[in-house]
Amino acid sequence: MLDFFRIIFSPLVVVYGSVIWLRNFFFDRGIFKVKKADAKVISIGNLTVGGSGKTPTVIYLTEMLKNSGRKVGVLSRGYRRKTKGYKLVSDYNGPEMAVEDCGDEIYLVADELRVPTAVAESRVEGAGKFISDTGVDTIVLDDAYQHRWIHRDLNILIFDQRFLEKCGSLEHLLLPAGLMREPLSSVKRADIIIINRKFTEKREIPEKFKKYFEGKSVFYANYEATGFYDVKDHKFYGLDDFKGQKSLVVCGIARPYSFLKILEEHNIDISNKELFNDHKFYNDKEIQEIRKLFYSVNAHSVITTQKDAVKLTHFSREMDDIDIYYLKIALKIEDEDKFVNRIEKIFS
Repeated sequence: MLDFFRIIFSPLVVVYGSVIWLRNFFFDRGIFKVKKADAKVISIGNLTVGGSGKTPTVIYLTEMLKNSGRKVGVLSRGYRRKTKGYKLVSDYNGPEMAVEDCGDEIYLVADELRVPTAVAESRVEGAGKFISDTGVDTIVLDDAYQHRWIHRDLNILIFDQRFLEKCGSLEHLLLPAGLMREPLSSVKRADIIIINRKFTEKREIPEKFKKYFEGKSVFYANYEATGFYDVKDHKFYGLDDFKGQKSLVVCGIARPYSFLKILEEHNIDISNKELFNDHKFYNDKEIQEIRKLFYSVNAHSVITTQKDAVKLTHFSREMDDIDIYYLKIALKIEDEDKFVNRIEKIFS
């Protein structure tokens, strides 16, 4: 059915592609002016809609820069937030606003890393205010590959390895028929490419795509599951603690395949699951549906993602009789020393 709709929308690809080409042409020729911020700027983004691993990469890179002594902060658009304009989400003490007012990804980053974070549709305006408010000297831009108005000292592009492997798939069409925000030729703007294999085995770049990656600094990354955290009291549990357990899996992420796969590989029963759309903000009705399903299948616990956990925790009272845990994952970069050296070059 999904492929049917992609075929229906395929004529609009020409219109969308023409707009993207013209926009990039204006930037490439200097007709659209790029503005420089008074800080080092590193952009992390992708060419597809959702699911490539931007947030784990933002966390990895920001933590690395923080540990190296940089005054680093993260600036995001704040996808699906209820507010508009520039908002300072946190200084060094965690989120100072509700998750629905800033977006789940930046809330997670603020809560996890305790670094300054902010949201703004205009990264140029946002960067100026962010620097003034917090004094950061390095900004990590979340999901900004297409936001070309602000100068970046380093452009990092992420691909989901499974997406690249789907040669000939309709997903490789431009929006609205496929999942591509831009054509693969836009890889030329990247300084670093990360191919995120998540929990799958490493594969070679498909032959038909290799020409786009030639001459680029290409790194492979993967996820490492470290264990589970109780959403309510933050107590840590090992992966083996959930083996053979019947759980209700609840998540609202773009591509849940890898999340479900790693649970299954650790012998966690995933036959009962409630899957929502990406960036899901839960409401009372859906919480009651989760409660009803939980008891109807006689589940031992609810297992979710960290991104979902920051939203479900606001329903602690409604779910005080249900144990909820989120899977903690960490991004690992192959050839990490080489990757770190490439990042540090922009500061020398």
